[in-house]
Amino acid sequence: MSTLLQQLNSEMAAVVVGAGRSLVQIRNGGRGAGAGTIWHPDGLIITNAHVASRSPLRVTLPDGRTLPARLLAQDPSHDLAALAVDTTGLPTIDLGQSRSLQPGQWVMAMGHPWGVAGAVTSGVVIGVGSDHPEMLRSGREWIIVSLQLRPGYSGGPLLDVKGRLVGINTMMTGPEVGMAVPVHLVKAFLRQSLRSRQAA
Repeated sequence: MSTLLQQLNSEMAAVVVGAGRSLVQIRNGGRGAGAGTIWHPDGLIITNAHVASRSPLRVTLPDGRTLPARLLAQDPSHDLAALAVDTTGLPTIDLGQSRSLQPGQWVMAMGHPWGVAGAVTSGVVIGVGSDHPEMLRSGREWIIVSLQLRPGYSGGPLLDVKGRLVGINTMMTGPEVGMAVPVHLVKAFLRQSLRSRQAA
């Protein structure tokens, strides 16, 4: 292996290790399990609405602790949910820029496919936006990626090459084609949801 490839290999491994510190596993009241990403050190976790669709919810943190979680907010139209666990000092993930992604850029998805903890799959961006032939529903913004999002990746982070969160893994739409919710939509969801809770 050349020195350049060794360096790239080491850098990608370090990116995964860093992002994995904010990756959680989520189990719901049924037999399903998915992933989530620690958004705030005081126990705020972002995941898919379909992962959090049943109760009770339990979250396994990167340090091995399993805690009960409560559903703070959900938006089924964008398949997003915010959970809370009663703890502090959690490691969070750096945020990237989903609007600046371009076709061909390398991305990585993390999750727990079929119960395999902290697995990683990688590929390239196919397209970004709301008008693309791969879109299932027009009018919704997606990051479309060429990688495999097997069951258990849902709710986990989609990372850029620097390990920053650019999307939330959501579903497969065909062989080697996955969809993720762009991080700018996650920010908007949390702003609206937390504002609504404060006003209630």
